[in-house]
Amino acid sequence: MFNGFSQKTIDFMWNLRFNNEKQWFEEHKDEFIREFRDPMKELGREVFEQINSDFAKYGFIHKLSRIYKDARRVRGGEPYRTNLWFSIEKPSEEWTSTPVFWFELALENWSYGLGYYSAFAKTMAKHRARIDKNPKAFEKLIAPLAKQDEFILDGPEYSCKKEAPNPKLTDWYNKKTFALMHMQPIGEEVFSRELASRLIKGYKFLMQYYDYFITLDNDPEP
Repeated sequence: MFNGFSQKTIDFMWNLRFNNEKQWFEEHKDEFIREFRDPMKELGREVFEQINSDFAKYGFIHKLSRIYKDARRVRGGEPYRTNLWFSIEKPSEEWTSTPVFWFELALENWSYGLGYYSAFAKTMAKHRARIDKNPKAFEKLIAPLAKQDEFILDGPEYSCKKEAPNPKLTDWYNKKTFALMHMQPIGEEVFSRELASRLIKGYKFLMQYYDYFITLDNDPEP
């Protein structure tokens, strides 16, 4: 059962930041497992089990990031990540090509949400075509976002702005990819068992947007 991260978790992350080399890590590996990896595994498992139970039809899987960097991405002699994350997603050959729910704990902040980080251009074209066909339906879909303050829309936009059917839809219409995310500085939230409940509640709210985006590939070519 997840009972919250601890100050020892944060201390380990900072110590690793300033001692990011193999000898130090091997000497502190037990600390990493106890204070960082295991709590993250417990949080991810607990959240996944509830989401998978409530939305079993999707066949979600749960993944936990590795502390070891991909050897191709090691720069400046720093072989370890100072952050960890987990994801809840449908099985895919390329995880970035499908929407994923995630949680990340980093040195100075934590974040979670729903991200579609490498959506195919044709998928986003279908997204715009669906908006063009029925802008009122999409306005209704995104209306709950204006009534909450947990998640914001983020993501890169096209350099040449595309004209949306109405100004309310401009941000969504011009995204290349997107994330509905929450981020805040490290605080009492991460030290509490209530973090798991908050993630579950947030993912359930975001499921309506997950439903929308996973159906886009079945739309006809615009």
